[in-house]
Amino acid sequence: MDNNLRMVMIAALVIFGSSIILLVIRGIAFRLLHNVSQKTESNVDDIILEALRVPSLYWCLAVGLFIGLSVSGIPESYITIISKTINVIIILSVSIAAANLAGNIFTNYIQKTNLPIPTTGLAFGILKGTILVIGFMITLSTLGISIAPLITALGVGGLAVALALQDTLTNLFAGIHVLLERSVKIGDFIRLEGGQEGYVADITWRTTRIRMLPNNMVVIPNSKLAQSIVINYYLPEKKMSLPIPISVGYNEDPDRIERIIMEEAGKGAAEIPGLVADPPPVVRFIPGFGASSLDFTLNCQIREVTDQYPVQHELRKRIFRRFKEENINIPFPQRTVYLREEKDWQK
Repeated sequence: MDNNLRMVMIAALVIFGSSIILLVIRGIAFRLLHNVSQKTESNVDDIILEALRVPSLYWCLAVGLFIGLSVSGIPESYITIISKTINVIIILSVSIAAANLAGNIFTNYIQKTNLPIPTTGLAFGILKGTILVIGFMITLSTLGISIAPLITALGVGGLAVALALQDTLTNLFAGIHVLLERSVKIGDFIRLEGGQEGYVADITWRTTRIRMLPNNMVVIPNSKLAQSIVINYYLPEKKMSLPIPISVGYNEDPDRIERIIMEEAGKGAAEIPGLVADPPPVVRFIPGFGASSLDFTLNCQIREVTDQYPVQHELRKRIFRRFKEENINIPFPQRTVYLREEKDWQK
């Protein structure tokens, strides 16, 4: 009994001492690496340090436990079992750290290089899931478990799972299709067939989230998005044409109206944020002869779709003030009604 107690105490002291030494070395190493990373322009080293900060604690404790068990007099059979457990913990922690690290580096790289690759929750999840599956396979191999029966079982049960999760799998593959097609990307401003419009916030494994201008979120299943008619205001480019209808009375000169509108639009192109000067605004006598007015259309270019509201607001005010200065009549709808009195209609 005393001998067993002595072996346990020796093992505990070795484990404690080894863990403390490893933790001190880890702290010094992280401090030095942090100082070095502060001097670099890239933030990849900061991402690596942040991903390894927590898992490294478990690695120090696991290595300390392994050293303590190795120098103790515990029977070899117990040491083998505990060693396998430690190996499994290390492999799983390394897999999780590698998955988080790869996902963060991938997202950071794509955002910096502006490549046409969607950095969405779905792409992030696929990358992390692949690494975690590889880590799980390595864990099974470490434990001496053959993965061939597991693959066979998954193949047999895959059909039943696919039928049970038909809707989920439909949304998953629809999301992958949307990502690969690149017709809709994170940050694009789109309008759905139902009239909802906003910025694409994320494309996950099941749904696409659209942040509307009132700061509300529209959540639509990926399968519905793939089947819907979608207007993407960021394709082929953000710049777009903005038509503004303008009406005046029939007693006005169309050439004079065109000149006044062009003057105000030209001044606005140099002063109004969001209004593009190249190509310059143009005025067309379209749709032309209205029921009670002459109808013109001012076509101008704006930087992106959300600029249409402040641009229209400012241009309409400028044109209205100019019309008042020039005594130009802005008509309202009129209709002439003739009343006919019929006498002796009952005779």
